[in-house]
Amino acid sequence: MHTVERQAELPQPAREEIRIEQVLAALGDPVRLLYVRELAKQTDGVACGTIPLPVTKSTRTHHLRILREAGVISMRAEGTRRIAWLRRDDLDALYPGLLDGILGARH
Repeated sequence: MHTVERQAELPQPAREEIRIEQVLAALGDPVRLLYVRELAKQTDGVACGTIPLPVTKSTRTHHLRILREAGVISMRAEGTRRIAWLRRDDLDALYPGLLDGILGARH
């Protein structure tokens, strides 16, 4: 008998619930912006710990929760790992050009 590994998306807002104020607040933090810039370079989701950040594990968890709750990223559980990806389609549909402008800004 094979066991099926459950994959569950973590709670996040639906597209129509994403608010610009929360997106901008989430992206306004340098650590979160760094994470999103690195995540934007990926074509598929990545395990949350694979993108290096200059913070502790608990602080990383906090930053990723802020991004997820704002609707900037999605996450799903795969066993003990969390896989994250950028919600580019949703953000581009709601706020055309916003993500490209933010990601392309000098830092």
